[in-house]
Amino acid sequence: MLGSGISVLNNLNRYAVILCGGAGTRLWPLSRTLRPKQLLALNGEQTLLQQTALRLSHHIDPSHLYTVTHEDHKFEVKGQLAEVAPSAVANVLAEPCARNTLPAIAWAVSQIRAKDKDAIIGVFASDHAIDDEAAFIDAWETAEKIATDDYLVLLGIEPDSPATGYGYIKPSKQIIGGNKPVFEVAQFVEKPAVEIAKQYIADGYLWNSGMFVFKASAFMQLFEQHQPEMAQQLSVMTAESFTETYANFTNVSMDVGLAEKAEKIAVVPVDMAWSDLGSWDSIYQKHDKDADNNVMHGDVFAQDTTNSLLWSQSSMLATAGLDNVVVVQTADATLVCDRSKTEEIKSLVARVKKHKSELTENNLTVYRPWGTYTVLEEGPNFKIKRIVVNPGAKLSMQMHNHRSEHWVVVSGVATISNNQKELTLQENESTYIPKTQKHRLENRSEKPLAIIEVQCGDYVGEDDIVRFDDQYGRIEK
Repeated sequence: MLGSGISVLNNLNRYAVILCGGAGTRLWPLSRTLRPKQLLALNGEQTLLQQTALRLSHHIDPSHLYTVTHEDHKFEVKGQLAEVAPSAVANVLAEPCARNTLPAIAWAVSQIRAKDKDAIIGVFASDHAIDDEAAFIDAWETAEKIATDDYLVLLGIEPDSPATGYGYIKPSKQIIGGNKPVFEVAQFVEKPAVEIAKQYIADGYLWNSGMFVFKASAFMQLFEQHQPEMAQQLSVMTAESFTETYANFTNVSMDVGLAEKAEKIAVVPVDMAWSDLGSWDSIYQKHDKDADNNVMHGDVFAQDTTNSLLWSQSSMLATAGLDNVVVVQTADATLVCDRSKTEEIKSLVARVKKHKSELTENNLTVYRPWGTYTVLEEGPNFKIKRIVVNPGAKLSMQMHNHRSEHWVVVSGVATISNNQKELTLQENESTYIPKTQKHRLENRSEKPLAIIEVQCGDYVGEDDIVRFDDQYGRIEK
């Protein structure tokens, strides 16, 4: 049974960490490397990240919410958080490179503990769907109570099927009874074959959700014990050495690097209508179906089509005579596959990447710290974009060596620096930017600014840009 270390938790000491990494290849073509699934609205009007932040903010002060993401996603993560949890924006931590979950968690814990030595921390993924929020909060609170006795605590999902896409947790000795039981963990097991998964369920195993709760002090003790080299590197890391030090961290998961080695580790079983939304079939399972058992999103017309997921992000998608398929249409790519084969998409994307890598990296609409741009058409020696600049935002002062640009204002008011001259353009007004000429586009109004940009030159790649001044820190030193 639990010792006397259990105490009443001070709400001021509650924190949460959102892990917001991942490439999102299994939800291609909607999800791309630079716009992974956590930044998409796949389960409602808000993105998965926004839903996660709101859910956690119902249990902790949003200013105690920390988010770890990749440098490439930093600005969009901040923008999305600003809409639902503004006080969490200051706590976005950007990794210079991906190093798995344990380095990301350890870095976040070190930042929190520097502010609050008594912190108790929950760690959660940014891309999970949880329908029963009350059950989630209840399990989180139970885990916090156990964690005060220096346990590393997981939330284990009560399985509803012999899923082969999740790791499993084998519970052992019960340490709390009643209607909120808690068990010590006997074993972690990898993703099983279906027959083994059936036996796991019969034996009372739980799905491993990857959600953890622990005291910051207890975590650091475990970290120093089982990952001494990484702990030493983290303890001496400075702003100047950050990039190099982080790149040298061991690429290891929280499960392998710490949880499987911990002596005091517990699991709280919970049924909270959970899904990791890790495949198009899981997206299908999560959404409401029509009379033909179809899930349809966007401009879709289905004839004699059943048991299918039909998702259009662009033009009309029409189907006839299909059953049990996934069809996902974006402006630049279309996926068609059997619903039972959606786990094979990851390998398919690897092949697509070798053939045409840009289709796995970016959508036609690309997000930037100042807004977005959408490639409307591209050919030899030209490219046409629609550029949207957010209110109060501005692009870098820049020049191009290989292309000239023509700008036409579609809506809003543009403030333009062109060869050290400033001009203001209204709707239907235009200007010309010769190559090698310094220029900047700015939106000083309270409404979005939209322009059409026509690029002409012997090279129109995105890397033909020289920045002289940038408020987003994108100038290489």
